[in-house]
Amino acid sequence: MTISMSSACLPVSTRMLTNLSHILAKAEQFVEAKKIDPTALTTYRLAPDMFPFTRQVLIACDAVKNGVARLTGIEAPKFEDTETTLAQLQERIQKTLAFIATVPASALDGTEDKEITFPAGPGKTRTLSGQAYLCHWMLPNLYFHITTAYTILRHNGVDVGKIDYLMGAQG
Repeated sequence: MTISMSSACLPVSTRMLTNLSHILAKAEQFVEAKKIDPTALTTYRLAPDMFPFTRQVLIACDAVKNGVARLTGIEAPKFEDTETTLAQLQERIQKTLAFIATVPASALDGTEDKEITFPAGPGKTRTLSGQAYLCHWMLPNLYFHITTAYTILRHNGVDVGKIDYLMGAQG
C-alpha cells in the first residue's frame, strides 16, 4: 500500500504544530506559576551558535507553510517574524495551521516527482523530488525545530515530556 503525499504531509504537520502549541501552553503556565520573565525562555538557546527558542518555533512554522507552498505551487502567506512573546508564538502556530487547513489534498497528491528547488543555507539551494523534499527535508526540519524548542523548555524546567511532544493535549 502506498501513502499519498497529502496524508504524509497535512495530518503530520497539523499534529506536530498542534503538539507544539500544547507545549507552548505548558510554558505559559510555567511562566505564570513561577512568576518568571518569559524572555528567560523565549531568548534561551542551547548553544551559542544555535537559534533561540523563539526562532525554533518560527522555523518550525516556516518549514510547514513554505514546504506545503513549494509542493503545491500555492503562494505561502508572508509572516513578519516579529514575534517575541509566547502568546505571539501561539498566534504564529495558529496562522500556520489555518493556512495549511486551506490546502486541498488534491494539490499535494501527485507531486512526488515534482522538482522542488529551495534555499539550503546562505547562498545555497538544493533540488529534490517532491517526495524526497517532503520525507528528507521538510518533515525532518519540522521535527528538528520542534524537538529543539521542546528541549529548551525541558532544560529550563517546564514540565513537558515525551507524551506532550508526541500527543499534545490528547496525551
